[in-house]
Amino acid sequence: MGRGKLVIRRIDNSTSRQVTFSKRRNGLLKKARELSILCDAEVGLIIFSSTGRLYDYASTSMKSVIERYKRVKEEHQVRNPASEVKFWQREVASLRQQLQYLQEYHRQLMGEELSGLSINDLQKLENQLEMSLKGVRMKKGHLIHQESLELHKKLDLMCQENTELKNKVYGTQANEASRSPHTDTFNNGYDLHAPVHLQLSQPLPLKNDAPEKSMKLGLQL
Repeated sequence: MGRGKLVIRRIDNSTSRQVTFSKRRNGLLKKARELSILCDAEVGLIIFSSTGRLYDYASTSMKSVIERYKRVKEEHQVRNPASEVKFWQREVASLRQQLQYLQEYHRQLMGEELSGLSINDLQKLENQLEMSLKGVRMKKGHLIHQESLELHKKLDLMCQENTELKNKVYGTQANEASRSPHTDTFNNGYDLHAPVHLQLSQPLPLKNDAPEKSMKLGLQL
């Protein structure tokens, strides 16, 4: 004769209830462990007894299982049109609040709407401005340093090019001079670079031969 069907309802007897809980709890934990191993599933099991005692099992870690459960549940809720509308409404409200806060904070940094701030708030605002100013100066100094390095590189490159150009020009002249050592001397032996000595002398008297000839001609006539 077969075993009768067990009715699933609360066991009134406390002793029987505790025995059944212990047996089925162990069987459930075993099944969860087997499921995670055989099927490569991420399993998290949490059990609280009637007395408030905790029993749990997690194939990885209970924290990761719970975080994954929350994330997937939120995704499912977003897929629902009504839940999706509510989700985006909350996002819009949050972004508006953040924008309002940033605009108000920007006005305060510009020196506006400071009447409602306390001394501590003003002190925090002053500290924030000093930190921002310090950051701007550091950024400016860094940019100036980078520009200075770039200018030095360009100057070094120009000096190098100038040196190479001088070497090409004067090196060519030196080679030509070494190949033709007598280029400054004429073929007749005169040196162009030899010193020249000049000496002034008295002018010679001019001979006036024309009158004498005319006088002679006249006498002959």
